[in-house]
Amino acid sequence: MYKYVGQSYLDKVFSIKDYVTLKCSYPKEFNDPYELFLTIDFDERPEILALYADAVGKIPQLPTTCFSRSPEVIPMWAHYGQNLKGFCIEFDEKLLSEYFPESQFGDVDYRNEPESGLTDTLYRAYEIGKYRYMHILLNGVFSSAYYTKATHWDYEQERRMIIGENETQKSNELIFIDVPNDCVSSLICGPRASAETITFIREKADYFNCSYFQLKIGRTSPTPYFMDRKGNPFTFNHTDIKQCEQHCVVCKEPIFNDQEKCSWCQINELDRREAALRNPYRMLEQYGLLDTYIDGMNAIDDKGERE
Repeated sequence: MYKYVGQSYLDKVFSIKDYVTLKCSYPKEFNDPYELFLTIDFDERPEILALYADAVGKIPQLPTTCFSRSPEVIPMWAHYGQNLKGFCIEFDEKLLSEYFPESQFGDVDYRNEPESGLTDTLYRAYEIGKYRYMHILLNGVFSSAYYTKATHWDYEQERRMIIGENETQKSNELIFIDVPNDCVSSLICGPRASAETITFIREKADYFNCSYFQLKIGRTSPTPYFMDRKGNPFTFNHTDIKQCEQHCVVCKEPIFNDQEKCSWCQINELDRREAALRNPYRMLEQYGLLDTYIDGMNAIDDKGERE
């Protein structure tokens, strides 16, 4: 699991020597205000909704911290990683579960409509009144409230950790969980991280005895890759960060063909000269006509848009 963090939180996350401190939130504080609308269909008869409200009441508020299942989600780097300047922490979920036995983990299910089965269960509870229908309803509502989001959030590939109250700490009305550093399997710097951030994260990786990577934005693929401190390229295989089998011998970007160089690094001086000869704009520039031509074409484009 991967936690994206902005560079401004370095001191807070690593405030305790042998731990990583993560902020927790209650469901009422989640960034999607419509998550709780994905339990049942609220456009129902008032007597049905009255039973729902009486049985379910308010959703239990338990401390929750959120992760992603992938370290290469660029929108997550842009948002939580503060415009790719922050870092990402890879956690070993198995060790987390051992250190925090009261906690439970689950992937977020992305959908835009409530689960029809819960509404059916609510009707059965109302019409038949059996205890087991109410039990199924309550468990289903809890799961939907904590593990569902609208589909426009699906790029996050979110996985959540619901934490026991006794496993958290509170400070200034905020909730935190202190994770032992052996749960950290790697630390990853963003491609725009400052020299200070890179140095800090590298030193923490050394102290934690975990892997260090920096995310790299390639030129031949929209999928980023990772570079370790020795300059070896790695890719994410949907499960782990693994050293790639084939890469460009010049720029080290992963490639997926039998070439030694990526397509950009194959460009030679002859190619550049040929491209310059075939570029008609260079002829216009040579005779001082390029700016006039571009202004004229822009005027034609503007006129076409107005019409």
